[in-house]
Amino acid sequence: MIKVGLIGFGFMGRMHFDNYVRLMKEGSPVELKAICDIQIEELKNGKAIGNIATDQELYDLSPFNLYTNIEDMIANEELDMIDITLPTGLHAQITCSMLEKGYHVLCEKPIARTAEQAWQMVETANQTGKKLMIGQCLRFWPAYEYAKACVEDGRYGKPFGGSFFRGSGLPAPWFLDGSKSGGCLMDMHIHDTDMVHWLFGAPDKVSTIARNVIPGSGYDIVSTHYVYDSGLVLNAQADWTLQGDFGFEMSYRINFEGGNLIFANNQVKVNPNEGPSFIAELSEDMGYYFEIRSFIEALANGTELTVCTAESAARTLDIIEAEQKSADNGGAFITL
Repeated sequence: MIKVGLIGFGFMGRMHFDNYVRLMKEGSPVELKAICDIQIEELKNGKAIGNIATDQELYDLSPFNLYTNIEDMIANEELDMIDITLPTGLHAQITCSMLEKGYHVLCEKPIARTAEQAWQMVETANQTGKKLMIGQCLRFWPAYEYAKACVEDGRYGKPFGGSFFRGSGLPAPWFLDGSKSGGCLMDMHIHDTDMVHWLFGAPDKVSTIARNVIPGSGYDIVSTHYVYDSGLVLNAQADWTLQGDFGFEMSYRINFEGGNLIFANNQVKVNPNEGPSFIAELSEDMGYYFEIRSFIEALANGTELTVCTAESAARTLDIIEAEQKSADNGGAFITL
């Protein structure tokens, strides 16, 4: 039985909590033992803000041991794994500390505030022999897993190009301090940068145009071209300033030799060059569920992580930093 301590109980902490509860009900070899947050009393009685609704607004946490201090939690609990759902700037220090104390770690994306910190996390995991996975949830999201399968098995031939989009209204206030969150580029756009990396490999060059709308927030609107020596034509855009009734959108278009995929409105439409189009049959579950289940299974079975290694997540952050440099220089091409 994998015993878990969850650090952080904001929106993403609640999303992870919901999935631990589900996995426990399903008989998965996991037990959520404790939750730690410096504001746990206030948070358990209030709604967290996020793009996707969690299962509940108010949570009954009476079955779990609650802490406001991490050291108190690990001193009083027998745990195998720590799940970190804290603001980005805290990821590296706490992850490395937990690994060094002998815990396996699941850490939310982005892996860290800087690539240098990210690679230190990778090195610490390697030195301690503990498993570290980063919550790049789209790698486990059914619509994106379908795209990955099409790329890998070649059912529609070679990919020619594609575009990715992610947009919403303004996030919770702390995200609008770009020095802490990295802005839309690092917090929101990184999902699609990671998809480009995961689906097609790291690009040879990037060119990013971006603008700041909210003072101090970093870049709020982002558009990146990914350049490959193979000739792939890829672009990803993100915008978290879409107000009114816009809500939230994530979508993609991928063009292959023998057809194309369109992901929009939570469904993937497949358009083969020959034959009728169809809607792909996909699980309705979100990537958070499969992500956490995958990590638990790897720990329980002693198997290696394959879908989202820490090294791969760190490399995605290398790409993001190249995009940041490009945007700072008016869209100049930056070689990776």
